[in-house]
Amino acid sequence: MSQPDESLEGATIDDVYEQLETLEETVDTADERTEVRRTMRLLGRLSHNAAVGNVITRFTYKDKAEAFVGSVVIGLPMLVEDGVFSIGAFLATHPALLVANLLFTVGLVVGILYVADFREVQIHNPYFGLVPRRPVWVLLIAFSTAAGLMTLWGRIAWDEPWVNLCQVSVVFTAMALGGSLGDILPGEAEHRPIDAPDRRGDDRDDA
Repeated sequence: MSQPDESLEGATIDDVYEQLETLEETVDTADERTEVRRTMRLLGRLSHNAAVGNVITRFTYKDKAEAFVGSVVIGLPMLVEDGVFSIGAFLATHPALLVANLLFTVGLVVGILYVADFREVQIHNPYFGLVPRRPVWVLLIAFSTAAGLMTLWGRIAWDEPWVNLCQVSVVFTAMALGGSLGDILPGEAEHRPIDAPDRRGDDRDDA
């Protein structure tokens, strides 16, 4: 008997999809293509089982949208809370505490994504070989959402840029928490959707 292909040892569901798509392009009859697509749908259903689909390896546009929604849902009460302004004014006069709060926010996001046992999140292709892409994007989305909504709703006018920035940082902390939870809890699959048989044009980023 032939020995198993060693290249299959590190194969993922994504690799299986690629092989099936290649097979779909090479089969000769419509019946054969139907069988291949049926196999792909079956694989998709199996991959949604918790025993198979519990590892997050990609950071897609859908993940970014989920991070944005999570930021809004968790941070929305902070946008209408006047206590944000007094906390921000306090941080503006205590830069060391502002830095500590920002470090706390970064640590919170990293802890939720990579330490807390919500889902197993793997790091692929980090920026500069060191910085994971997923927390960078979650933090950027949370900060942009906080600054954008506070400006849009007239909560800040940027007439005192430093104080306003510190006030944004307070809402940013809450939105970063919501963004990281919104990103990982739905569990973006590590392969493309079941109803998208053609992977061409599937634009995705690594985690």
